[in-house]
Amino acid sequence: MKNNSIIRPQILIEDIKFRGENIPKASLRSIKKALVIFHNLESMAVNIYRFQITKKKSELNELLIASMCNEMTHLQDFQVKLFEYGKKPSILRPAYLFVGIIFGTFSRLFGERSILKTGVWVEAKAVHHYETLLNSIDWDSDTRTMIEKNQQDENEHINRWKNKLKQL
Repeated sequence: MKNNSIIRPQILIEDIKFRGENIPKASLRSIKKALVIFHNLESMAVNIYRFQITKKKSELNELLIASMCNEMTHLQDFQVKLFEYGKKPSILRPAYLFVGIIFGTFSRLFGERSILKTGVWVEAKAVHHYETLLNSIDWDSDTRTMIEKNQQDENEHINRWKNKLKQL
């Protein structure tokens, strides 16, 4: 069940630029707040996958590693955008890391079905957050494109975990 989808898209030096000029303060605050939310949630997702992975050489572990890598890319995407907009990651980020560790560890302890159901649930929540924040904020085109790409990745994760659940 190999999939040739791109996990880590290329970023060029020209893609990095300062953003937020000529944006009303209220809109800029909304953008920065949303980027912090995205960054925190992606931190959690990385750790959920990280703590679901076992030592077993299995297809599930390969998919979990690929998903973790993809979530790490999302985390980097949002961290870059935070800095481009003159904002830093939240000091509350460790709380999201901890929640990810808890979800990942406990779902792993309860077995493969629990891992997959946790994946579907968490990714569905992510897709909902993406949809809400995409529709409620006037994003610049580069940032919107990146967010839409990340949202599509989350949809692919949901489909992947649902398909694996059907196989059990």
